[in-house]
Amino acid sequence: MSTILITGASGGLAQEMVKLLPDDQLILLGRNKEKLSELYGNHPHVELIEIDITDDSVLESLVADLYLRYGKIDVLINNAGYGIFEDFDQISNQDINQMFEVNTFALMNLSRRLGARMKESRKGHIINIVSMAGLIATSKSSLYSATKFAAIGFSNALRLELMPYGVYLTTVNPGPIRTAFFDQADPDGSYLKSVDRFLLEPDAVARKIVKTIGKNKRELNLPVLLNLAHKFYTLFPKLADKLAGGIFNYK
Repeated sequence: MSTILITGASGGLAQEMVKLLPDDQLILLGRNKEKLSELYGNHPHVELIEIDITDDSVLESLVADLYLRYGKIDVLINNAGYGIFEDFDQISNQDINQMFEVNTFALMNLSRRLGARMKESRKGHIINIVSMAGLIATSKSSLYSATKFAAIGFSNALRLELMPYGVYLTTVNPGPIRTAFFDQADPDGSYLKSVDRFLLEPDAVARKIVKTIGKNKRELNLPVLLNLAHKFYTLFPKLADKLAGGIFNYK
Protein backbone atom coordinates (compact mmCIF):
# COMPACT_ATOMS: atom_id res chain seq x y z
CA MET A 1 0.00 0.00 0.00
CA SER A 2 1.46 3.36 -1.05
CA THR A 3 1.06 6.47 1.09
CA ILE A 4 -0.02 9.34 -1.18
CA LEU A 5 -0.42 12.99 -0.16
CA ILE A 6 -2.62 15.19 -2.38
CA THR A 7 -3.09 18.96 -1.99
CA GLY A 8 -6.13 20.84 -3.32
CA ALA A 9 -8.06 17.66 -2.57
CA SER A 10 -11.55 19.13 -2.90
CA GLY A 11 -10.92 20.05 -6.56
CA GLY A 12 -12.49 18.15 -9.46
CA LEU A 13 -9.24 16.59 -10.66
CA ALA A 14 -8.32 15.33 -7.17
CA GLN A 15 -11.78 13.76 -6.80
CA GLU A 16 -11.19 11.74 -9.97
CA MET A 17 -7.69 10.69 -8.85
CA VAL A 18 -9.00 9.48 -5.48
CA LYS A 19 -11.53 7.22 -7.26
CA LEU A 20 -8.61 5.49 -8.98
CA LEU A 21 -6.65 4.92 -5.75
CA PRO A 22 -8.99 2.74 -3.62
CA ASP A 23 -6.25 0.61 -2.03
CA ASP A 24 -3.73 3.31 -1.14
CA GLN A 25 -3.36 5.25 2.11
CA LEU A 26 -4.40 8.77 1.13
CA ILE A 27 -3.63 11.97 3.01
CA LEU A 28 -5.90 14.64 1.54
CA LEU A 29 -5.25 18.32 2.20
CA GLY A 30 -7.81 21.08 1.68
CA ARG A 31 -9.02 24.37 3.09
CA ASN A 32 -12.33 23.01 4.37
CA LYS A 33 -12.56 19.82 6.47
CA GLU A 34 -16.35 19.70 6.09
CA LYS A 35 -16.13 19.65 2.31
CA LEU A 36 -13.39 17.00 2.44
CA SER A 37 -15.56 14.83 4.74
CA GLU A 38 -18.52 15.20 2.37
CA LEU A 39 -16.41 14.07 -0.57
CA TYR A 40 -14.27 11.35 0.99
CA GLY A 41 -15.95 10.26 4.22
CA ASN A 42 -16.54 6.75 2.82
CA HIS A 43 -13.02 6.07 1.53
CA PRO A 44 -11.50 3.11 3.42
CA HIS A 45 -7.95 4.51 3.89
CA VAL A 46 -8.07 8.27 4.12
CA GLU A 47 -6.89 11.01 6.44
CA LEU A 48 -8.44 14.42 5.86
CA ILE A 49 -6.51 17.51 6.91
CA GLU A 50 -7.75 21.10 6.89
CA ILE A 51 -4.71 23.30 6.34
CA ASP A 52 -3.47 26.60 4.98
CA ILE A 53 -0.72 25.37 2.66
CA THR A 54 0.61 28.92 2.24
CA ASP A 55 1.95 28.86 5.82
CA ASP A 56 5.35 27.16 5.67
CA SER A 57 5.69 26.68 9.45
CA VAL A 58 2.38 24.75 9.38
CA LEU A 59 3.73 22.62 6.50
CA GLU A 60 6.92 21.92 8.42
CA SER A 61 4.97 20.61 11.46
CA LEU A 62 2.62 18.65 9.21
CA VAL A 63 5.46 16.83 7.43
CA ALA A 64 7.19 16.00 10.74
CA ASP A 65 3.91 14.68 12.19
CA LEU A 66 3.06 12.58 9.10
CA TYR A 67 6.50 10.94 9.09
CA LEU A 68 6.17 10.15 12.79
CA ARG A 69 2.84 8.45 12.19
CA TYR A 70 3.27 6.87 8.74
CA GLY A 71 7.04 6.46 8.55
CA LYS A 72 7.06 7.39 4.84
CA ILE A 73 5.27 9.24 2.09
CA ASP A 74 5.69 7.53 -1.26
CA VAL A 75 4.00 10.07 -3.50
CA LEU A 76 3.32 13.81 -3.23
CA ILE A 77 0.79 15.22 -5.70
CA ASN A 78 0.84 19.04 -5.65
CA ASN A 79 -2.59 19.76 -7.09
CA ALA A 80 -3.64 23.01 -5.33
CA GLY A 81 -3.94 26.08 -7.53
CA TYR A 82 -6.29 28.70 -8.93
CA GLY A 83 -6.37 31.29 -11.70
CA ILE A 84 -7.71 34.72 -12.54
CA PHE A 85 -7.65 35.84 -16.18
CA GLU A 86 -7.24 39.60 -16.16
CA ASP A 87 -5.50 42.37 -18.11
CA PHE A 88 -2.03 43.05 -16.67
CA ASP A 89 -2.99 46.58 -15.55
CA GLN A 90 -6.07 45.29 -13.67
CA ILE A 91 -4.06 42.98 -11.39
CA SER A 92 -3.44 44.17 -7.84
CA ASN A 93 -0.37 43.65 -5.69
CA GLN A 94 -2.54 41.48 -3.43
CA ASP A 95 -3.57 39.29 -6.43
CA ILE A 96 0.11 38.80 -7.29
CA ASN A 97 1.11 37.81 -3.76
CA GLN A 98 -1.87 35.53 -3.17
CA MET A 99 -1.57 33.60 -6.43
CA PHE A 100 2.18 33.06 -6.02
CA GLU A 101 1.57 31.89 -2.42
CA VAL A 102 -0.79 29.12 -3.56
CA ASN A 103 0.39 28.20 -7.08
CA THR A 104 4.15 28.49 -6.59
CA PHE A 105 5.43 28.94 -3.02
CA ALA A 106 3.25 26.19 -1.46
CA LEU A 107 4.28 23.78 -4.23
CA MET A 108 7.95 24.70 -3.70
CA ASN A 109 7.79 24.37 0.08
CA LEU A 110 6.02 21.01 0.12
CA SER A 111 8.28 19.63 -2.65
CA ARG A 112 11.31 20.88 -0.75
CA ARG A 113 10.28 19.39 2.59
CA LEU A 114 9.07 16.03 1.26
CA GLY A 115 11.84 15.91 -1.37
CA ALA A 116 14.45 16.09 1.42
CA ARG A 117 12.86 13.10 3.20
CA MET A 118 12.55 11.12 -0.05
CA LYS A 119 16.18 11.89 -0.88
CA GLU A 120 17.18 10.43 2.52
CA SER A 121 15.22 7.22 1.97
CA ARG A 122 16.30 7.15 -1.72
CA LYS A 123 12.79 6.59 -3.04
CA GLY A 124 9.65 8.56 -3.74
CA HIS A 125 7.78 10.41 -6.46
CA ILE A 126 6.70 14.06 -6.62
CA ILE A 127 4.02 14.92 -9.17
CA ASN A 128 3.55 18.64 -9.69
CA ILE A 129 0.34 19.49 -11.51
CA VAL A 130 1.17 22.77 -13.18
CA SER A 131 -0.42 23.96 -16.45
CA MET A 132 0.05 24.46 -20.17
CA ALA A 133 -0.01 28.16 -19.18
CA GLY A 134 3.47 27.50 -17.74
CA LEU A 135 4.70 26.55 -21.22
CA ILE A 136 2.66 28.88 -23.43
CA ALA A 137 1.77 32.41 -22.30
CA THR A 138 -1.36 34.06 -23.68
CA SER A 139 -2.85 37.49 -23.12
CA LYS A 140 -4.80 38.06 -19.88
CA SER A 141 -2.84 35.28 -18.18
CA SER A 142 0.31 37.25 -17.24
CA LEU A 143 0.01 36.53 -13.51
CA TYR A 144 -1.29 32.96 -13.83
CA SER A 145 1.39 32.09 -16.40
CA ALA A 146 4.10 33.68 -14.25
CA THR A 147 3.17 31.46 -11.27
CA LYS A 148 3.18 28.40 -13.53
CA PHE A 149 6.41 29.19 -15.44
CA ALA A 150 8.08 29.55 -12.02
CA ALA A 151 6.66 26.21 -10.82
CA ILE A 152 7.99 24.46 -13.95
CA GLY A 153 11.46 26.05 -13.58
CA PHE A 154 11.62 24.91 -9.96
CA SER A 155 10.39 21.40 -10.84
CA ASN A 156 12.92 20.98 -13.67
CA ALA A 157 15.83 21.87 -11.38
CA LEU A 158 14.54 19.75 -8.49
CA ARG A 159 14.15 16.76 -10.85
CA LEU A 160 17.88 16.96 -11.64
CA GLU A 161 18.84 17.26 -7.98
CA LEU A 162 16.73 14.28 -6.93
CA MET A 163 17.72 12.08 -9.88
CA PRO A 164 20.92 10.65 -8.28
CA TYR A 165 18.86 9.50 -5.27
CA GLY A 166 16.29 7.48 -7.24
CA VAL A 167 13.49 10.00 -6.52
CA TYR A 168 11.25 10.87 -9.48
CA LEU A 169 9.65 14.20 -10.32
CA THR A 170 6.95 14.49 -12.97
CA THR A 171 5.46 17.77 -14.16
CA VAL A 172 1.89 17.54 -15.46
CA ASN A 173 0.87 20.41 -17.75
CA PRO A 174 -2.79 20.14 -18.72
CA GLY A 175 -4.69 22.58 -20.87
CA PRO A 176 -8.15 23.66 -19.66
CA ILE A 177 -10.00 20.96 -17.67
CA ARG A 178 -13.76 20.94 -17.17
CA THR A 179 -13.76 21.65 -13.40
CA ALA A 180 -14.88 24.34 -10.94
CA PHE A 181 -11.52 26.09 -11.57
CA PHE A 182 -13.33 28.24 -14.13
CA ASP A 183 -15.99 29.44 -11.66
CA GLN A 184 -13.32 31.88 -10.45
CA ALA A 185 -11.07 32.16 -13.51
CA ASP A 186 -13.85 32.64 -16.06
CA PRO A 187 -17.04 33.77 -14.26
CA ASP A 188 -19.08 34.52 -17.41
CA GLY A 189 -18.08 31.28 -19.19
CA SER A 190 -16.91 32.97 -22.41
CA TYR A 191 -13.36 31.53 -22.24
CA LEU A 192 -14.66 28.00 -21.63
CA LYS A 193 -16.93 28.26 -24.66
CA SER A 194 -14.09 29.43 -26.91
CA VAL A 195 -11.68 26.62 -25.87
CA ASP A 196 -14.27 23.87 -26.01
CA ARG A 197 -12.26 21.86 -28.57
CA PHE A 198 -9.24 21.74 -26.23
CA LEU A 199 -11.27 21.01 -23.08
CA LEU A 200 -10.08 17.98 -21.10
CA GLU A 201 -12.34 15.80 -18.98
CA PRO A 202 -11.07 15.44 -15.38
CA ASP A 203 -11.44 11.64 -15.29
CA ALA A 204 -9.26 11.23 -18.42
CA VAL A 205 -6.54 13.51 -16.99
CA ALA A 206 -6.70 11.70 -13.62
CA ARG A 207 -6.21 8.32 -15.34
CA LYS A 208 -3.07 9.56 -17.12
CA ILE A 209 -1.64 11.03 -13.89
CA VAL A 210 -2.32 7.89 -11.83
CA LYS A 211 -0.67 5.78 -14.58
CA THR A 212 2.58 7.75 -14.14
CA ILE A 213 2.83 7.03 -10.37
CA GLY A 214 6.09 5.21 -9.67
CA LYS A 215 7.36 5.74 -13.23
CA ASN A 216 10.31 7.92 -14.13
CA LYS A 217 8.34 10.20 -16.47
CA ARG A 218 9.68 13.71 -16.98
CA GLU A 219 6.48 15.47 -18.00
CA LEU A 220 2.98 14.93 -19.23
CA ASN A 221 1.60 17.65 -21.53
CA LEU A 222 -2.10 17.48 -22.43
CA PRO A 223 -3.96 17.56 -24.79
CA VAL A 224 -1.86 16.48 -27.82
CA LEU A 225 -2.94 19.58 -29.78
CA LEU A 226 -1.65 21.98 -27.12
CA ASN A 227 1.54 19.93 -26.71
CA LEU A 228 2.16 20.45 -30.45
CA ALA A 229 1.39 24.16 -30.01
CA HIS A 230 4.03 24.29 -27.24
CA LYS A 231 6.65 22.69 -29.51
CA PHE A 232 5.75 25.19 -32.25
CA TYR A 233 5.95 28.03 -29.70
CA THR A 234 9.47 26.93 -28.71
CA LEU A 235 10.73 26.55 -32.29
CA PHE A 236 9.07 29.63 -33.84
CA PRO A 237 8.59 32.17 -31.02
CA LYS A 238 8.01 35.23 -33.24
CA LEU A 239 5.36 33.54 -35.35
CA ALA A 240 3.82 32.04 -32.19
CA ASP A 241 3.51 35.52 -30.68
CA LYS A 242 1.71 36.69 -33.82
CA LEU A 243 -0.73 33.77 -33.72
CA ALA A 244 -1.24 34.00 -29.94
CA GLY A 245 -2.19 37.66 -30.30
CA GLY A 246 -4.82 36.87 -32.91
CA ILE A 247 -5.95 33.35 -33.75
CA PHE A 248 -5.22 31.85 -30.33
CA ASN A 249 -6.41 34.75 -28.20
CA TYR A 250 -9.43 33.16 -26.49
CA LYS A 251 -9.75 35.30 -23.38
